[in-house]
Amino acid sequence: MLGWYERIHGLEFVAFRYFNAAGASARLGEHHRVETHLIPNALRVALGQAPHCDLYGTDYPTPDGTCIRDYIHVEDLADAHIRALAPGRRGFYNLGNGAGYSVREVLRACEAVSGRRIPVREQPRRPGDPPVLVAAADKARRELGWQPRFAQLEAIVGSAWAWHRAHPSGYPD
Repeated sequence: MLGWYERIHGLEFVAFRYFNAAGASARLGEHHRVETHLIPNALRVALGQAPHCDLYGTDYPTPDGTCIRDYIHVEDLADAHIRALAPGRRGFYNLGNGAGYSVREVLRACEAVSGRRIPVREQPRRPGDPPVLVAAADKARRELGWQPRFAQLEAIVGSAWAWHRAHPSGYPD
C-alpha cells in the first residue's frame, strides 16, 4: 500500500523490518511487564530475579539444535531512522547485523558478560518458529549509508547488562 500511495500521492516513505532489537543505551533499556525476549529473560536470571531461562526447542536443524536469530542494537536502529529522514529516501529495508546467533550462543554470551551461570529449562518448540531468521541488510547499508556499530553479540548483551544492573526493577510504574 505504501508503494501505491507514493505513486498516487507522492508520499515518500521508509519502512523498516527489525530483526530482534536488543541492547540498551546509557539511559534507556528494555523493560516489559511480561517479558518474552531472550536477552532480558537471561539477564533476569543472572540478576537472581528468576531461577532459570526457558529455551524453546533443541531439535532444530542447526549446529546446536536451537534457533538462530539476528540481533540488532537499539542505537543502530535509531541511527537507521535518522538516516531515513534525509529528503528523497524511500523504500523498504531490513535492519539486522546479517549474522545469526543460536539461542545457546546468546545464553553463553549472557553468562560471559554477566560472569554468572544461567540455568536453562528446555521446553518444546514454539509453534511456527523457523530454524533460522537472519537479515539481509545490504540495501540499508548501500542506500542509507548505514552500518551497525554494535555488530558483536557481546557488545549488545553488555549494554543490556549494564542497563539491567543499573535498573534491576526496570522503569518505575
